[in-house]
Amino acid sequence: MKNKKVLFAGAAVVLVVIFALAANFYKNYESERIGFLAQENASVFIRDHSPQYGNKDARVYLIEFLDPECESCRLFYPQVKSLLKEFGDKVKLVVRYAPFHRNSKIAIRALDGAKNQGKYWEALELLFKHQPEWGSHHNPQPEKIFEILPQLGLDMDRVRSDMKNPDIEKMIAQDIADLRKLNVRGTPTFFVNGKPVARFGIDALREAIQEAVKEAY
Repeated sequence: MKNKKVLFAGAAVVLVVIFALAANFYKNYESERIGFLAQENASVFIRDHSPQYGNKDARVYLIEFLDPECESCRLFYPQVKSLLKEFGDKVKLVVRYAPFHRNSKIAIRALDGAKNQGKYWEALELLFKHQPEWGSHHNPQPEKIFEILPQLGLDMDRVRSDMKNPDIEKMIAQDIADLRKLNVRGTPTFFVNGKPVARFGIDALREAIQEAVKEAY
């Protein structure tokens, strides 16, 4: 009887050890898988409302603070798309808003309305394409946004209604608070897995992504 108790106790200890090792392995695996998201300050880079494009399991996060009315953001957009294609499933794009221009919030609200109909990325690309028409700094005409977006087959009455959602203002306020914490002063501003890109330009951005990919995979 005594031997059985000892055997049972020994088996229990072994199970506890196995469980602990398995839990530790899983914790380490998850930490490696999600990369910088395990850091305490990761939420300042990515919020639940942030639009994300790419493989959901990507270990490299390209965070872009952009302004839909920013001319530089418009020029960078095709190059960012090219980088995402270049690195494939290893990299995911996360959009944060930096509404520095006068009509940015109107565009952001319209984009959120398009997002509710599953056309966020198409709408962003279309607004960038036609930015000179609605977002000219010399003669801005934001009302043209509502003449442009119907090209996507959107229900524009629903878009206009969704734009009134007070949660959008909270989303914008959160992005503004985060960009201030990160000292973002212009657009586009990029971070790769929470690290600022050292120099401005597509080559510097590519180098930063390459380094992050090497570290993550």
